[in-house]
Amino acid sequence: MPERLRDHGLTIAMLGAFVIFATLQAIFGWQVHNEELVQYGRHAQTLLQYLGTGHFAEAIFENWESEFLQMGGYVLLTAHLVQRGSGESKPLDQTDRPDDRRSHAGPDAPWPVRVGGLPLVVYRNSLSIALLLIFLGSFLGHLLGGVADYNEQQLLESGAAPISAWQFLGTSDFWFQSMQNWQSEFLAVGVLVLLSIVLRQHGSPESKPVTAPHAMTGS
Repeated sequence: MPERLRDHGLTIAMLGAFVIFATLQAIFGWQVHNEELVQYGRHAQTLLQYLGTGHFAEAIFENWESEFLQMGGYVLLTAHLVQRGSGESKPLDQTDRPDDRRSHAGPDAPWPVRVGGLPLVVYRNSLSIALLLIFLGSFLGHLLGGVADYNEQQLLESGAAPISAWQFLGTSDFWFQSMQNWQSEFLAVGVLVLLSIVLRQHGSPESKPVTAPHAMTGS
């Protein structure tokens, strides 16, 4: 394997899978949406037209929203909470890693570390900030896509007047969509935290060493 591919193989594999599955979601969602339009006597849409619909936007952002909430929340929670024996937890007695301190920064340290002050404060929390900002953007995308799809459904079924995004935010429909994803994301992470106490995956940084005792906390 070429060195560049080897060095970035995990990112390439994950983003490649994302592109494949997002494309398939668009194609199957397009077919489902067109079947619905035809049932109501409307003209079928092209794939390009479908990509601009609330049906597509809602489906995409509804899932991104829950994923980035989970990851942002997980990063924050693991900074403050521990689970004895879990490979997903920091050690029980660890409050801060020595190399997190500015006094340990070398010449190759990121510039916010070398500068200090506010840039360092932001940089120390930049991962969770970035993930939660993506969550907020996805939440907005879900809301706007959801209200567009809701209004289209109401128009097809009863000819009802459209509602605003603010009104849709107060509906059970919107929060049902969110909660069914949020609960599953946190369940999956909670299960991973617990299973990593007694189970192993050879070669994975998400697992403790195969020979590590169950009581060992952290990977």
